[in-house]
Amino acid sequence: MKLSKYIFILSIALVLLNCKSDKNDVAKADETKTGYQIEPVDIQHVKVTDEFWLPIIKRVQEKTIEYAITKCEEEGRLDNFLIAGGQMEGEVKGAMPFDDTDVYKIIEGASNSLISAPNKELETVLDSLVSIIKVGQEADGYLTTWRTINPAKPPAHWVKTEKGVRWDGLFMSHELYNAGHLYEAAAVHYKATGKRNFLDIALKNADLMVKTFGEGEQKIQAVPGHQIIETGLIKLYQITGKEDYLNLAKYFLDNRGNPENHELFGPYSQDHIPVVQQTEVTGHSVRAVYMYAAMTDIAAIKKDSLYEKASYNLWENMVGKKMYITGGIGAKHDGEQFGDNYELPNLTAYSETCAAIGSVYWNHKLHQLTGDVKYLDVLERTLYNGLISGLSLDGTNFFYPNALESDGVYKSNRGSCTRQSWFDCSCCPTNVIRFVPSIPGLIYSKSKNTVYVNLYATNNATINLDGKTVKVTQQTSYPWNGTVNITVDANSEVTVKFRVPGWSRNEVLPSDLYTYSNISNAKPTLSINGKKVETSIRGGYFEVTRNWKADDNIEIIFPMEVRTVKANDKVVEDRGKLSLEYGPLVYAVEEVDNTKFDKITVSPNDKFTVQKQNILEGVNTISNENLKAIPYYAWSNRGVNKMKVWLPIKE
Repeated sequence: MKLSKYIFILSIALVLLNCKSDKNDVAKADETKTGYQIEPVDIQHVKVTDEFWLPIIKRVQEKTIEYAITKCEEEGRLDNFLIAGGQMEGEVKGAMPFDDTDVYKIIEGASNSLISAPNKELETVLDSLVSIIKVGQEADGYLTTWRTINPAKPPAHWVKTEKGVRWDGLFMSHELYNAGHLYEAAAVHYKATGKRNFLDIALKNADLMVKTFGEGEQKIQAVPGHQIIETGLIKLYQITGKEDYLNLAKYFLDNRGNPENHELFGPYSQDHIPVVQQTEVTGHSVRAVYMYAAMTDIAAIKKDSLYEKASYNLWENMVGKKMYITGGIGAKHDGEQFGDNYELPNLTAYSETCAAIGSVYWNHKLHQLTGDVKYLDVLERTLYNGLISGLSLDGTNFFYPNALESDGVYKSNRGSCTRQSWFDCSCCPTNVIRFVPSIPGLIYSKSKNTVYVNLYATNNATINLDGKTVKVTQQTSYPWNGTVNITVDANSEVTVKFRVPGWSRNEVLPSDLYTYSNISNAKPTLSINGKKVETSIRGGYFEVTRNWKADDNIEIIFPMEVRTVKANDKVVEDRGKLSLEYGPLVYAVEEVDNTKFDKITVSPNDKFTVQKQNILEGVNTISNENLKAIPYYAWSNRGVNKMKVWLPIKE
């Protein structure tokens, strides 16, 4: 990575700040149990060489990270830490009270990158960034730069502060949100490097939170306006074993919807009734899924049946009534919110990239809790469609909302009809950076004597299974075709559960929100050493227990064909329309490929041709005499033009 002069100067000036750490004991990450029965196979043990995912991961590693650091420099994100620490003069720079988190998320993504691809130059950049952050931390651990610089003058007009002091206006101040991303990033950085420099900043801040919030006369009774501190505190608990962090996370969750604790923020912040009584996903969609992920953590760690049941109820509502065909969530631009049940507009869809990322995190945890394949089905749909659509093919342009229709006029993307190079609120670009390098950690999970194959991508993995080493390799062109060749070298009896994707089981989502209008009769098959294994699909998996040998060759075939999808009639905007899918990919038509764009119609009986084409970095296109469609994630990489996911049914 090319280092900027700015980073070099600061790293030299501040080098003393990251040389030493305090001596607080830190447990090894694996010493404190997560509570989950199933655990993911860490990205350091999964080497991805996949023709689909590797270019996306490398794009973020080699281009987007550096690009975002430059943007943070240009817009004063780094200056704010120095101004807060008295090393520069000036007022708050930037437009948002959570601008600090852009730096944290870059560090988290870059740290995930270091785990899978060690890079001394990148590690030096992160040391420099950590040094800058430390300058902005107050002596007692407080760290929100805008508040330190000018407590009474927030950078956004919608942040209301009456007293101009810490914790004033928590509904929108984002002080606890900032802390949450700090903890999340510091945990990953510590795991990646073994260094305490960033972790110590986070622990000092977390100790302040423990002293400040909770039960007791000397403490503030409150909850965060924007959730994520909860999962961050839980990660620090898992590293340190310090119960105070876990207890504070649960306190914040327990007291949402409790009017005796604080003046309620209302449904927008999921603060209208206690979380264990909530059954409908509501309000700001990113706040919501971050909170639901923390609830699932508490359900796992505390074996809390009320939290567990609430998590399931909320998920059922989201997947059954409030999810786009792309896996995206959040219908309304106004407040970045979920809409009513079945309110899923296309042109004005919000479907924020951050919300898709939060949904993937939550669904991954739900699978760890239950082993139920349905959570991976939602994860995969979101991952291949409504999430990676947020990043352009050049790695430097972004969708904040992800519309399902464009007329080339309505500026769906915060003032633009196409991806933008940055935003005044840049949460989505840096969240993409945070997430994408962690994708290899989604591919496999393990439990006792069982390996779960969750996703299909070319890779080599080494899995420690109760002291036994299991080596798994995959070779595939998924999602462009459904043939996967796998080897399992265990030299012992091990159960392997190969996920059969929902689309291959004639299920769009694990609900009646969408259905295939052309049912496929082609069945997925599993063969070992050329012989078809007569095993039924159990709970969405091919499950095989055997003494695996290195020369065992497993072939799984998920037959792919063009599918037409119908929405539930309660989704008013999709009545009389169909969408197209091929494998896990949702397709869209763009005007650039279709001169008669406004006259395109489809029928469940249409015959389509699928062809690999050298456009959009190589994709399968779907075509007939009436249309040409591309994968949804790749739309709007060829300028502003019209686009549709839902197409009128041919009369």
